[in-house]
Amino acid sequence: MIRELLSDADRRMDQAVEHTLGEFGTVRTGRANPGILHKVMVDYYGTPTPLQQLASFSVPEPRLLVLQLFDKSALNNIEKAIQASDLGLNPSNDGNVIRLAFPPLTEERRRDLIRVVKHMAEDGRVAIRQIRRHTKDDIEALEGEVSEDDIRRGEKELQELTDQHTKRIDELMEHKEQELLEV
Repeated sequence: MIRELLSDADRRMDQAVEHTLGEFGTVRTGRANPGILHKVMVDYYGTPTPLQQLASFSVPEPRLLVLQLFDKSALNNIEKAIQASDLGLNPSNDGNVIRLAFPPLTEERRRDLIRVVKHMAEDGRVAIRQIRRHTKDDIEALEGEVSEDDIRRGEKELQELTDQHTKRIDELMEHKEQELLEV
């Protein structure tokens, strides 16, 4: 029973780490990355639609992202959605494709983005701690059904899982910070 709770907690903690990694992907670095557009929603015939459902992305140069539209009539709405997002990108189009040039980041903007990344990492660590707390409550609820030694062993293993996943988020955050500090 405790083994099942621990494997479920491990799976959910892995999902929290993956979610945090996905969040990090939405933070703009100096390089073109289609991942930053995943949160952009476009008003497509009155319905908010994710941008990746309306266009395909390519990166012909390190600082250029090209969007090939599936429906040319959505071009103006896509441009407006990109401008309205807080990405700091200015789209240009030739009637067929939208080009997004990534300007180099200023030192001040890099520091702001590092603060955003640290906040995202903290959200990931909070999610992991919440999973630990709920699992610990579930393990303690087994008191009477299993021995106290098994409960203590399970709580110790749960703490080790928590530490592993928290360390993984910290490593991902360090990597993203280094990426942001690259000139």
